[in-house]
Amino acid sequence: MRLAVTGASGRMGGEVLAAAADRAERVVLAVSSEPDAVGPTAVDADTEIVPDADLADALAAHEVDVLVDFTAPSALVDYAAACADAGVALVTGTTGLTDDHRGALADAADAVPVLHAPNFSKGVAVLTRLVGEAAGALADYDVELVEAHHDGKTDAPSGTALSLLDAVDDVRGESPRVHGREGEAPRAEDEVGVHAVRAGDVTGVHEVWLAGGREELRLTHRAESRRVFAEGALDAAAWLAGRDAGQYEFEAVLEVDA
Repeated sequence: MRLAVTGASGRMGGEVLAAAADRAERVVLAVSSEPDAVGPTAVDADTEIVPDADLADALAAHEVDVLVDFTAPSALVDYAAACADAGVALVTGTTGLTDDHRGALADAADAVPVLHAPNFSKGVAVLTRLVGEAAGALADYDVELVEAHHDGKTDAPSGTALSLLDAVDDVRGESPRVHGREGEAPRAEDEVGVHAVRAGDVTGVHEVWLAGGREELRLTHRAESRRVFAEGALDAAAWLAGRDAGQYEFEAVLEVDA
């Protein structure tokens, strides 16, 4: 498998490069908006480092099989188009997507296999399933969600949090979401409270509360290292390479029904 990694000078791009090196995966292309910021120890000697503007030509020149992306929504649109033109599969964990961004992924999926996931942790995939089961079984319990990430994360709630909330809606129907509370704010019977914390270097915490009159159930996932997301993305890349064009889910990679 011949890989390209975008955001090579960023947090997650660096983790993907490190995980690929540990697994002896072949990264032929590292892409960055700041190519000079990609340290010489981050890539192999035969990995070409290119700026974003050169991605389209580089994908074809290096015969890339899969591009792995953890960057920003605006950049993802260009990367998806480049992958579609070059016939390169796309795995992306970029969050904060709008309908337009998702439309760009759908357009790319007409030409190449595309897998987008807000979280590449197997534990989160299982958590999502459990949250749906609990919300259905405890249909009259209040639901609140608290998520925490590092102080540099720009989107809130996190993409993972939104997936967990969707799991609740799938079994209960769409509920109004209240983001934080201030002042006089009595809780409506069917609302779901959502609370986002941004602090320090927190990798990722998601906790769903289900509370009845005399008990509460908390379902929690804590990511101890970003490496778990990088490894999951590489698993997805290996699974996606060579598949037919279309949109795929991470749960299919893990064979987990979420």
